[in-house]
Amino acid sequence: MIRVRGKLVGCGALASLLLAACSPITSIPPLRKDVPLSWRNAPVDSAKLGPAPDLDSWWHGFHDAQLDRLIERALAQNLTLQQAQLRLRSARAMQHRSGTQFRPELSFHTFSQPDPAATTSYYEIGFDAQWEFGFFGRGLGNARVAAADLRAAATDIDAARVSVVAEVARSYADLRAAQTRAAILDHIVELRQRSLDLDKVRLRLHLTAAAEVDKLEADLAQAQADAAESAQPIVAAQQTLAVLLAETGPDASLLARGPQPIAPDTAFAQTPADLLRTRPEIRAAELNVLRAAGELGIAKADLYPKLALGGTLISSTRVVGDIDRPNKAIPSAGPMIDIPLFDWGARRDVVRARGANLKATVLAYRQAVLEGVAEAETALAQWHSQRQRLVAADTLLATSEHAIERTRKLQRIGLADAADSAAADTAAAQAQLQHTLVEHDAALAYIAVYKSFGGTLPPLRMDAH
Repeated sequence: MIRVRGKLVGCGALASLLLAACSPITSIPPLRKDVPLSWRNAPVDSAKLGPAPDLDSWWHGFHDAQLDRLIERALAQNLTLQQAQLRLRSARAMQHRSGTQFRPELSFHTFSQPDPAATTSYYEIGFDAQWEFGFFGRGLGNARVAAADLRAAATDIDAARVSVVAEVARSYADLRAAQTRAAILDHIVELRQRSLDLDKVRLRLHLTAAAEVDKLEADLAQAQADAAESAQPIVAAQQTLAVLLAETGPDASLLARGPQPIAPDTAFAQTPADLLRTRPEIRAAELNVLRAAGELGIAKADLYPKLALGGTLISSTRVVGDIDRPNKAIPSAGPMIDIPLFDWGARRDVVRARGANLKATVLAYRQAVLEGVAEAETALAQWHSQRQRLVAADTLLATSEHAIERTRKLQRIGLADAADSAAADTAAAQAQLQHTLVEHDAALAYIAVYKSFGGTLPPLRMDAH
């Protein structure tokens, strides 16, 4: 009777142990969504904008066919993207490997061993089988780590894509703006030279002072220096694009001057909450939480026994000695139990370290959300400011063109001379140069807004499946 009772108690304890082993040990903490309901720096008429912008192909808003072709080539050739894709392939293989860790395994081995008396030796062949159970949260922890690594690799591709597209668009805008600026600066040099020549004639006729000629010579020297300096940004932008396209030199289509890309007059209706699924940085921070939870689960599981089933089938034959009577194959099977007893608290230290790391990743996620909202708000404010600057630059350019027309009319009726015309042309060129810079800044602000929004993948579930 006592023996039966002991068996019943033992079965109950074993059942309780298995039930505890099958339940998750570590839960994933909730993540705060620190996002406002609307953009604070969006234009006041943003409610009338309709649907959110297309984040998949936003660069088509420039309506520049050459930029479209460059981005298409960069997405196919860029080395950073190719590296990220290979890392994703590696992560997929490692996740499959992790998925087989708690499945039955079978191996074959051979082994030769002399006996202790050194009178004969044996040659052993056999099969080993083992099936480890992922109890106490060990299986779930491994699955979470592998899933986080896989999804992080996929997120890295999104981050690389966002960065490559933005850098190509930015470098292309830099190049075209630099080429336009160089052409305008060369034209200003010509206008400064013309003004100087006209003033020298006036000096010979005693119609102006020598100080005015000196001032025009200084203006010409400054214009020549600015024109000489304009070549460096062109080369830098061309080389940056070559690297992004994984080419050794600049593309031939980029050597000649082309039209400057103009940012469309648009605003943005996307809500800040969308950043939680579109920004790769936020998704990466979320996956870090998942991975940290998996590592903590594994550390807690290491506090408990490792349970497995094992078996062997061995046949041993004498190599020397009585080789006419080989041994028969001998099977064996049974449970395998690895119970940690004493390690000076090392495993507990690992649990505490993993727990602290999990809390840190939760805070890092919150920080990533706040940084994402701040970056987008800053980009929106910059874009709104550049749109206003562009309106002012348009007005200044139109005014300078009207001044040229008035000066030429006055010249035709004898109320203005060639010097006045040259001065009006120079002022118009300066206004055009300023307009080019503002257009360039507006294009960069437009790119920055879309880069701050990120990609377009759906949100990731915080589990391992």
